[in-house]
Amino acid sequence: MIIDSQIHAYEANTPKRPWRSTPNWPASATGDEMVSAMDKVRVDGAIFISSFSMYGYDSSYAVEVQKSHPGKFALVKPVDPDDPAVEDVVAEWKKSPGTVGIRALMKTDSPHRAGHAGLDRMLRAASRHDFPVNILCWGNLDAGAALIDRHPETRFILDHLGILQPHVAAERAAEPWADLPGVLELAKRPNLVIKVSGACTLSQQPYPYPDIWDPLARIFDAWGFERCLWGTDWTRAFAVVNYEQAVEPFRLTDRLSASERAMLMGGACARAYGWKPC
Repeated sequence: MIIDSQIHAYEANTPKRPWRSTPNWPASATGDEMVSAMDKVRVDGAIFISSFSMYGYDSSYAVEVQKSHPGKFALVKPVDPDDPAVEDVVAEWKKSPGTVGIRALMKTDSPHRAGHAGLDRMLRAASRHDFPVNILCWGNLDAGAALIDRHPETRFILDHLGILQPHVAAERAAEPWADLPGVLELAKRPNLVIKVSGACTLSQQPYPYPDIWDPLARIFDAWGFERCLWGTDWTRAFAVVNYEQAVEPFRLTDRLSASERAMLMGGACARAYGWKPC
């Protein structure tokens, strides 16, 4: 069983559901199109993260897709810490079919930091409802660590290895793994697991990206495979790798044993979210 720990599906930009911004993604990547892409490479299910870039805190499209494909997708939505009713938002999200978590955004340009009252309420509510919190803090690991340490009762899932990843190939950093020491240090937090998502976008070599395996081996050693969740971050990764190229290196490599691959590409994700595709 293979579970992708992060995908973004969306419909075309129309007045009915306009995008907040226009990233360099395909003109559409609907739920049906996403299922077709997954089926072609034998990915059984995915955690559908509602796209903040396109829809902000509105998760209505994700809910529509999950209703059409309940066996394929489980849902995570970004939540607004500035919403006075943030605790009620989390409680209502918990009642929605197929929901498995929420998301906190702590990039360098995000206004919220540890100690923000609404963020504290949001994370305490997530803990009460047994929701893991997906945290995006790439390029801002110290802020993410401070938040995680402030809420030891809350389960966190670190997005995208905690490492800033390119949206186009030309953005690849000269030292793409420069933040790796900070990522390894974060492994000490017992309430945190890590998404090994978007890793292929960090490669500086052609497909099948052989240079990702030495740094990933250090992550696997520090975190343990039971705390590592493979994922593609499709469609954010669209301009760097295609969906098949984000899947096959992990399926075909000889750097993983069969049991390690099974945990990395499905078992750890099912454990972290309490969900399996059917």
